[in-house]
Amino acid sequence: MKQTLQFKLGQQLTMTPQLQQAIRLLQLSTLELQQEIQQILDTNPMLEIVEEFSSTASQETEKNTDETSVSDQLNDEHIPDELAVDSDWEDIYEPGHSGEGNSTEAGFSENRNDNRNATTETLQDYLLWQLNLTPMTNNDRLIAESIIDAIDPSGMLNQSAEDLHQGLAKQWPEEDPLELDEVLAVLHRIQQFDPPGVASHDLRECLLIQLNQLHPDTPWLLDAKLVVSEYLDLLANRDFNQLMRKAEIRQNTLIKVIELIQSLNPYPGTSIETSNTEYITPDAYVFRKKGRWVVRLNQDVSPNIRINELYASMIKRADNSRDNTFLKNNLQEARWFLKSLESRNETIYKVACAIIDEQQGFLDYGPEAMKPMVLHDIAERVEMHESTISRVTNQKYIHTPRGIFELKFFFSSHVSTSGGGECSSTAIRALIKKMISNEPEKKPLSDNKIAQLLEKEGINVARRTIAKYRESMNIPPSNERKQLCK
Repeated sequence: MKQTLQFKLGQQLTMTPQLQQAIRLLQLSTLELQQEIQQILDTNPMLEIVEEFSSTASQETEKNTDETSVSDQLNDEHIPDELAVDSDWEDIYEPGHSGEGNSTEAGFSENRNDNRNATTETLQDYLLWQLNLTPMTNNDRLIAESIIDAIDPSGMLNQSAEDLHQGLAKQWPEEDPLELDEVLAVLHRIQQFDPPGVASHDLRECLLIQLNQLHPDTPWLLDAKLVVSEYLDLLANRDFNQLMRKAEIRQNTLIKVIELIQSLNPYPGTSIETSNTEYITPDAYVFRKKGRWVVRLNQDVSPNIRINELYASMIKRADNSRDNTFLKNNLQEARWFLKSLESRNETIYKVACAIIDEQQGFLDYGPEAMKPMVLHDIAERVEMHESTISRVTNQKYIHTPRGIFELKFFFSSHVSTSGGGECSSTAIRALIKKMISNEPEKKPLSDNKIAQLLEKEGINVARRTIAKYRESMNIPPSNERKQLCK
């Protein structure tokens, strides 16, 4: 085979490093953006946070800025406006910091270490703390530790007493074998620990343990124990008529018994398990001004940063020394970062304004007035690609008079109406929720009945779709919503 040289013309879509950085900042959440800003502030000396100075210092800063802006006077030959499309940051500029390892990896590893060091008390820790305060023999303590290890986060025991006995018997000396009664005795001791109902095998045992720990004079306690021990399945199926007949309980008494049972905790471990609370910081606010809905970006999301004029003034033209090159590299990287940050804010603002303009009915009348809307609708309004809209609306939140919502909450599919119009799936969910909230307690609406009621309003929705929407809102079916009338 003979080797030859050939010329070939073609087009290829590539992204410059500036565009890559802008896209990466755009898809960051508020918390991730703050971490990114703090990281670049720690590594780039050309960037600084704008703080409030005294009036004298502010005047001096403004005077120096008016006299000369050295960063704008630099020769463009040394600091290009854009990098080549096939370049990367490290291909053109050296990292703007010293030290071992990559700054991004180091920064995030520190955050991960901080999260690991922020310990929270688990259910096992709480039970072991109580065990240490309980007088026991060494053998009983070993059994108790095995039982505590077998308790899941909900507080339930995921192994039977027989399984625990078999596992412990292998570790026991042959001259003094372990008996099942010893395991049961220690288990009953653990079941008296806080929270009430811990170390139970099933829901019935969990509720009975909690009822047994109540004061004997508690009203309707004996009836509640009878219902839980003998007729819990009937109660779960809400077969109240058969329950009252078999337990020989009147309706008024059964209502009080159910209230007492509902005051118990079916998952006792959840009262001890602590989790890190995540707070949502909105990226934008919506408020009414002069009869119009107005969007305003949250200025507290990111600090106000700028280029440090003192360090920028140290850059000298036509100087290729190592220190001067270091300052030039960091200055250009700082400029690109500020530009990408500004582009992110502008994009979020444009998309939020377009969404609010489309969904004014939601702000005025609630979810029932939500219009059907997809990414393509907003992409056409702001003249951007749908992928950009998807990045903007993901993990970005907006504060409205009706609550804080993620931007993608305002997007929903549509269902055709009998009048030739369209109704969004969000509006249909709101209607279903409203119907269920106003339904008769003794005879709740079935999915088929809800579909018929919606059809009367001109919304054609299948029963399966009603069931899907209902399940997405964590609303149980009609047989589980049945209540006793007081």
